[in-house]
Amino acid sequence: MIGEDLKSAAAVLEKRRLALGRPLTLLATAASTNDEAKLGARAGAPHGATWVAETQTEGRGRQGRGWIAVAGEGLLFSVLLRTECPLGRLPLFALAAGLAVRQAVARAVPEAEVRVKWPNDVVVGTRKVAGILVEATLAGDRVEGVVVGVGINVRTRQFPEELRGRATSIELLGGASRDRGAILVGVLAALAEKIPLVASLGLAPIHAELSKWDALRGERVRGELGEGVADGIEVDGSLRVRGDDGGVGRWVAGEVHLV
Repeated sequence: MIGEDLKSAAAVLEKRRLALGRPLTLLATAASTNDEAKLGARAGAPHGATWVAETQTEGRGRQGRGWIAVAGEGLLFSVLLRTECPLGRLPLFALAAGLAVRQAVARAVPEAEVRVKWPNDVVVGTRKVAGILVEATLAGDRVEGVVVGVGINVRTRQFPEELRGRATSIELLGGASRDRGAILVGVLAALAEKIPLVASLGLAPIHAELSKWDALRGERVRGELGEGVADGIEVDGSLRVRGDDGGVGRWVAGEVHLV
């Protein structure tokens, strides 16, 4: 069963003629919307094609972690981008998508301070409200398609024990809107603005916005390369970290945890 709020999104997307979100495929269940999008990419699906699932059986985040999804509670979707760009700019898409998701979540919960946590999460305080997974399909060294997968906790009221201190939802934050279709349209509209800029120019056009909503700046963090105080996101997408010895390192990838 697909929720009425998701069904209504198709008409809104068509009326607004957004560059992303058409065609829109709604699925009661899928192994993973990213997998559906990659299959679609290989079958010739156009730029902007989007897959939404009520629930996923093999949903995943970074490093293969599962993404728990109860039907009717989350917004789970993947959008296919037929955007030409240098391979080196692909990691920047997650940050651009993070800003797009942040914008839509903040609109739903205007009283919350919604931020982007490098490299691919959206958080309120220390709790994750959304995650992003970007995957590319390549033809040799050419980017054939980019899949941006998004999972947003919308109506979730209870999380498994291991996530209760680390996750939240629009519902738990007292969001004024829990309409998943409206949130989907909001994310896609923001993505349609930000992705072409990043693909052609890198992070420079959105760097000020990213710095404004950087969740890690000034926080003590630990990662695979050590520990220090996060000192902002560079225009190349790396995380600047100041060590206890005063030295500054630039982390280009990996998990980051607040100390």
